[in-house]
Amino acid sequence: MRTVQAPTTPQTTWSRPAERIMAAINRDPLTAPHALRNDALLAVAVAIVAAAFALFVDDGRRPDALGWALLLVSHVPLVWRRRRPVLVLVAVITCVFPYHFLDYPHTAATQAAYVALYTVAVTGRPLRTVLVGIGVIALAVGVLHTISAQEALGLLKASGWVVAVLFCGVDVRVYRQYVASIVERAERAERTREEEARRRVAEERLRIARDLHDLLAHSITLIGVQTSVAAHVLAADPERLDRETVAKALDDIAETCRSARGELRTTLEVLREHGPPDVRGPLPGLDGLSDLAEAARLAGARVEQTVRVAQAPPAVGAAAYRIVQEALTNAVRHAGPEPAVHVALDEREGALHLSVRDDGTGPAPGGTPGFGLVGMRERARSVGGTLDAGPRTGGGFEVTAVLPLATTGERTG
Repeated sequence: MRTVQAPTTPQTTWSRPAERIMAAINRDPLTAPHALRNDALLAVAVAIVAAAFALFVDDGRRPDALGWALLLVSHVPLVWRRRRPVLVLVAVITCVFPYHFLDYPHTAATQAAYVALYTVAVTGRPLRTVLVGIGVIALAVGVLHTISAQEALGLLKASGWVVAVLFCGVDVRVYRQYVASIVERAERAERTREEEARRRVAEERLRIARDLHDLLAHSITLIGVQTSVAAHVLAADPERLDRETVAKALDDIAETCRSARGELRTTLEVLREHGPPDVRGPLPGLDGLSDLAEAARLAGARVEQTVRVAQAPPAVGAAAYRIVQEALTNAVRHAGPEPAVHVALDEREGALHLSVRDDGTGPAPGGTPGFGLVGMRERARSVGGTLDAGPRTGGGFEVTAVLPLATTGERTG
C-alpha cells in the first residue's frame, strides 16, 4: 500500500525549529534530558566565540599562553552550570578577574560570565538573583578600581548588561513556572475527568445490578408461584384435569416471561456499543404500578392499590416503581398463601409518601438476608429520600418510603 507524504510547506519547515526552541525554553533546566552533554556543547560553543573575540576585537593586549589558559579554563565550569550554578559562577569569576587584571581582551571573557549569571537567575529564587547580581557588580567595580578608576567607571556603566542578563533569567524562570502551573492544572483536570468517569461507571454498574435483582427476583418469584399452581392442579385430580386452569396458569407464566424479557432487554441496552453511553430505555414509572399489582394478583396475592399522585419526576417515579416491585415480590414470597397487600402512594408536603403493607407472617427468623431491602434503601437515597421496613405491630410486614418530588438527582433505573 502506497502512502502519500504530506507536502512540506515553508511554514511547517520554520515551525519545527520554533517548536524545538519553545520546548527548550519551557523545559525545567534541572530535569531536562541530556543536561550534561548539552552544557558541554554549550561550553565549547561559548569558548569558540570567546576565542574569536580575543583574536579579532582589540580592547586589550593580545593573549599570551597564560591569557589563553585563563580564557579557556573559565569556560570549563559551564559544563556543570545546572547542578551548582552559584559555584560555577564563582569558578568563572575566579578565572575571569585575573584575565581582566592582566588587561587581556575584556570582551572575550564576558560571555562565560553572562552564561553563569543567567543560569543563577533562571534556577534560583529572585532574592538570590538580586544578591548575586549586586555582589558581582560590587566585586568587579572594586577590583577594577584598584587597577584603574577609568576601567571601574566603564564597568559600572556597562553593568546594565549584567542587570539585563539577570532580568532575562528571572523572566524565563517566571514563564516556566507559569507554564508548569498550566500543565499541572490540565493534568489535575484530566485526573478529575477520569475519576468522574470511573464514578459514573461504578454508579451505572450498581444501577444495572439493582435493576437485574429487582427484575429477576420479581419475575422468578411469580413464575415459581404460577408453576406451583399448575403443578397443584395437575397433581390434585389427574382424572378430572382442569384444562382451563392449567392453560391459564401457563399463559400467566408466558406473559411474565415476555414482560421480564422486554424489561431485561431495556435494562441491558446501556451495555451495547452501538449507541452513546448515556442512552437508556424508558424508565419505569408510576403508570406501571397497576401491572405490578396485577402480576401479584396472578401469583395469589390480594392487592389493593391507592395512588393519589398526579405526576412525579422520572427518577422518583422509577424509584417508587422499583420499591413497590421489590415489596410485592417479598410479600408473595414470604407472607404466606394469598396475603392481603395494600399499596398506597400519595403526595404530601412536596414529597411522595409510599407504603406497602401486608398481613402475612413475614420472613422466617434466622434466614439469610438478601439484597432486596438494601436495594430499596439505595433507591430511596438515590433521589434524596428515606425508607423504613420492618414487621408491623398488628402482624405482617410494612415498607414505607418518603421520596422528595423536587429532587434533581440523576436518573435511577
